[in-house]
Amino acid sequence: MLQHGAYTLLLDTCYDRESFPTLDEAIEWTWASTEAEIEAVKFVLSRFFTLGNDGRYVQDRLLAELLDYHAKADTNKRIAIDREAKRRQKSTNRAPVVHEPPPNQEPLTNNQEPITKDKEEKTKERARLKAASYAKPSSVSDEVWEGFSALRKARRSPITQASMRLIERDAEKAGISLQDALELCCARGWQGFRADWYEQSKQNQQNARNKRTAENFKSVEYGETGLL
Repeated sequence: MLQHGAYTLLLDTCYDRESFPTLDEAIEWTWASTEAEIEAVKFVLSRFFTLGNDGRYVQDRLLAELLDYHAKADTNKRIAIDREAKRRQKSTNRAPVVHEPPPNQEPLTNNQEPITKDKEEKTKERARLKAASYAKPSSVSDEVWEGFSALRKARRSPITQASMRLIERDAEKAGISLQDALELCCARGWQGFRADWYEQSKQNQQNARNKRTAENFKSVEYGETGLL
């Protein structure tokens, strides 16, 4: 159980941070404190990760997914830059339009606040940061989104496009909606969602039901035969 927890926590944190840990960072990321927990982290690193020359443990499948994501992000960024350059070029080639002030227009007073270059830059920066934040998907309710956002904030893991893309992919793989996946995250304290976690959780629930059924059947059997 400790090794399973260490494995899932390491993968989840690597997805969120988009990086791979050293041994000390792996222990910190998983909040391992007891000797047994630390040994579980070491076991998972040696079994499922590869130690690089820089002292970081890399998981090959996760690395391939991150590289693919960054490659697509770079392509989209380049396309956006080219589109903006073409738009500006087209705007520059247009003939300038001169707007004459209407008659009797009152002059600007000295009390009017001038629009400075610094103020324009700050306004653009605020707009850029606002646009960069991940907006709530339309398929997710406000209540669930607020709960999931609070969970991520408590874990100091902001919601990024990469983390949401992985959650949406695994929710689809598990055959459930994004709304249901995030509800599970809130209910179980998961800062991410993996299809294999979901399947393991269902299996654990089924095993628990089977055990209760067997115990009830055993109690009834003993009662009927007078063994109680």
